[in-house]
Amino acid sequence: MAIPVTMPKQGQSVETCIITRWFKAAGDKISTGDILFSYETDKAAFDLESPADGILLETFFGEGEEVPVLVNVAVIGQKGESADSFRPGSSISATGGASPETQPNAQHKHQPQPQLQQQQQQQQQQQQQQQPQLQPQPQPSATDARIRISPRAKRLAENRGINYHSISGSGPNGRIVVIDIEKSSSVQKGTSKTVYEAGSEFTEQPVSNIRKLIAKAMHNSLQSSAQLTHHMSADVRRLLEARRKNKEAVASGSETVEITLNDLVCWCVIRALEKYPEANSHFLGDTIKVFHRIHLGIAVDTPRGLMVPAVKNADRHDLKSLAKELKSVAEVCRRGNINPELIQSTSASFTVSNLGNYGVEMFTPVINLPQTAILGVCTIINRPADLGNNTFGFVPFIGLSLTYDHRSIDGGPATLFLKEIKTQIENFKAE
Repeated sequence: MAIPVTMPKQGQSVETCIITRWFKAAGDKISTGDILFSYETDKAAFDLESPADGILLETFFGEGEEVPVLVNVAVIGQKGESADSFRPGSSISATGGASPETQPNAQHKHQPQPQLQQQQQQQQQQQQQQQPQLQPQPQPSATDARIRISPRAKRLAENRGINYHSISGSGPNGRIVVIDIEKSSSVQKGTSKTVYEAGSEFTEQPVSNIRKLIAKAMHNSLQSSAQLTHHMSADVRRLLEARRKNKEAVASGSETVEITLNDLVCWCVIRALEKYPEANSHFLGDTIKVFHRIHLGIAVDTPRGLMVPAVKNADRHDLKSLAKELKSVAEVCRRGNINPELIQSTSASFTVSNLGNYGVEMFTPVINLPQTAILGVCTIINRPADLGNNTFGFVPFIGLSLTYDHRSIDGGPATLFLKEIKTQIENFKAE
């Protein structure tokens, strides 16, 4: 019995997905778990695995085509079976037979309705019993079990000469994904192969759907809003001390949750947003939506591009649970299976983008519209400061860059909000 392969629905707001690459062609023999194709939503990329063993009878869409969710994309079955009944727009039912109105057997027209329903139920039961026997396959032994690895991760491992058979995957069902290969790679920065090939001075790559969406969003943000950036720095000694104590507690086993410096900064941002809710808002043209709860967006760099997942109701978390949630959404983004609803620009009420690990001293982050503002967190620099009693020394300061939409908030309130973040950092107290 033939089985249709449908385009999955990734989130409530996702209506279509784009097929980016087919890994199997019509006529290929496939097994359960084989990657059939890759597809993208607005910002997330996914791989679709085969739901059954058999032959890929036919594909209905090509690479680059936009496909509505829950629509048949391909059909898996046995050699000689027809895929016509599953073709999008076909008037034939999904079970492979004609609809009740077009049944050639006139006897059905005169059967009582209960008897007809009973017969249809019997047919469905027979089909369900036959489905697992589509193409019996021998059970693999422990020594020849198939390694579960995404095509991108496999290509990256082969390019870098990495033996992925011994790598433990962090993806769904233990699948090896790109980030696992990145972690295992011994290739250092600057040792990558030159992009120059024999007889060529450059390479060209098609712009991915995700890159197109990011480019469009960033361009629209700068074109359609009045963005200004204010810079300030904060004495970060209290946060560094809290970070040091947490690392020692984790190392000794007395604490299980590792709290990063970014977690501590986000905690201070949330406290500042509670005092200045006008920054926790969306500018919608004729109205400004001020949120009663804080939905914190966090910029995450992934192999597919920049993603900004939202931590809903971040103000309701204590420091430990906030750290867990921030780490969780970042890992899911890097694996590529984040809920698309969480990366919509409207899901967060305020965003934090941290480039401190890269050594960036100052930058102008771009607002994720319709949000009113975004905070850029910069690296820590030791600067001379008055330590009191006419004593001077070097103090670590962390850079803070606040970009705000002047249509939504004026410079005065924006500066006071940024100063409040500085105050929260400099007066941080571990709970």
